[in-house]
Amino acid sequence: MRLRTPTRTWSLASRAAGGALRVFLVLVGLFWLLPALGLLVSSFLSPTDLNREGWWQVLTAPSRLTAGNYERLLENDTVTGSLLNTAAIAIPSTLLVLTLGAFAGYAFAWLEFPGRDWLFLIVVGLLVVPVQVALIPVSELFGSIGLFETTAGVVLFHTAFGLPFAVFLLRNFFAEIPRELLEAARLDGAGELRLFARVVLPLGGPAVASLGIFQFLWVWNDMLVALVFADSAHPPVTVALQQQVRQFGNNIDVLAPGAFLSMVVPLAVFFAFQRQFTSGVMAGAIK
Repeated sequence: MRLRTPTRTWSLASRAAGGALRVFLVLVGLFWLLPALGLLVSSFLSPTDLNREGWWQVLTAPSRLTAGNYERLLENDTVTGSLLNTAAIAIPSTLLVLTLGAFAGYAFAWLEFPGRDWLFLIVVGLLVVPVQVALIPVSELFGSIGLFETTAGVVLFHTAFGLPFAVFLLRNFFAEIPRELLEAARLDGAGELRLFARVVLPLGGPAVASLGIFQFLWVWNDMLVALVFADSAHPPVTVALQQQVRQFGNNIDVLAPGAFLSMVVPLAVFFAFQRQFTSGVMAGAIK
């Protein structure tokens, strides 16, 4: 009995510590979600009620909630159209980065060609180049070839600046695939393209999914590049909301629901691919 008492005490202490940690993490999560909850509630309050008190007034007066803000938002063609404009930029930018990054990552990891290591060092060096440095020269280039203030120009800019990180991430992930597995596939007659599609991509799925989430969120929430290169007549949602502030000042009945809708899409993407994202992060940590 003397030997069991410390063990039992240690077990109870461990369970208590684990329970306290779970409670702490839940509180941290709720605190992190508090701004999103406040924005959601604010989007259902009239400007008069919102200016009178904060969003927490619904705790005592839930009858003040109304869907009128969303009705007015749907009548605002600038904001609703900007959501489609943002999707037209974010989806191609993400797909291009994933496709080109996966091919380049495989080439740097498993193909032998002259200057491979030096080229990879150049790609890694491009990671430190800030976006702000390229705004003026790329603006002049796009203006000379007719891509300035076009959706294609914004997509190309995001793709160019997303590729260095994509190549770096996927190359390091693909390089950890056992060589024996690839050699066995080659002995079975698989060419490089089939080997890439049937072996490398399935094994690298978590890394590709994680990269896709990062790229999509970065492009969807971007404002600087969109403000410089996007068509001012058909702006993305971040620029459209900024224009609402500039033109109407206190246009909270449009800003609140518009900001919440612009936030819902990235959250939906993240939660839809949450399992793949977690697998990719854990695999990268183990490697």
